[in-house]
Amino acid sequence: MTMINKTKALQVVDYIKKYPDASIQNVASEIGTSTSYVLRVQKAVNKASGSTVSDGSSADYYDVPKSCKQLQDLISHKDMNAQMGEIFRSCYRYGQVAHSKKLRDAKKIKFYAEAEIKRLEALDNVY
Repeated sequence: MTMINKTKALQVVDYIKKYPDASIQNVASEIGTSTSYVLRVQKAVNKASGSTVSDGSSADYYDVPKSCKQLQDLISHKDMNAQMGEIFRSCYRYGQVAHSKKLRDAKKIKFYAEAEIKRLEALDNVY
């Protein structure tokens, strides 16, 4: 395993905390390091904290568990509520079934997304 310079790594972490929407390239440029170094630091931080951050290409959290054979298996695995499950199903079958054309699916996605936003906003007001 390669050694990470703690001072440079802290600069990367601090920059990402200050500018969470900054691209990997932007962080590397501002700190004066390579994008691969920034990704290594992120990976080390994520491993230590138990969270994951993607570089935008792919990430472990997109891996499909081997036990999942159907869409419902994924919905259960991700512990989706009813709204998120309906959105997920509608996105997956988008425009592929005779009884639900793309416009109907899009409206259904919008309906359930708005319901989920309303639910989350109500929770934010409670906490």
